[in-house]
Amino acid sequence: MSDNPFTPDVISAVAEHMNDDHDEDSLLIVQALGGVPDADEAAVAYLDGEGVDFTAMVGGTERTVRVPWSRRLTERPQIREEFVRLYREASTAHGITPRPADTEH
Repeated sequence: MSDNPFTPDVISAVAEHMNDDHDEDSLLIVQALGGVPDADEAAVAYLDGEGVDFTAMVGGTERTVRVPWSRRLTERPQIREEFVRLYREASTAHGITPRPADTEH
């Protein structure tokens, strides 16, 4: 893996936002795209240009779940685009209608 294009401050800010405002989205992503359909909880723990690591709780056991981005990311705005894409794909996989794009933040 090459150097991470994102600084610790960016990673921390993104994780805080996702974990405070989009925890249900993270769980949906882990269940549908992370291959852990029985996860009870999920939180963003780390990200880099290749993907995002979630800490997931499965039956009381913590595990790391890696979900790749669709492409290598190099700029912060791309992170939001990829989380929206992951959320939409996970929603579709679960048979849930995703929120309209204008309500996502």
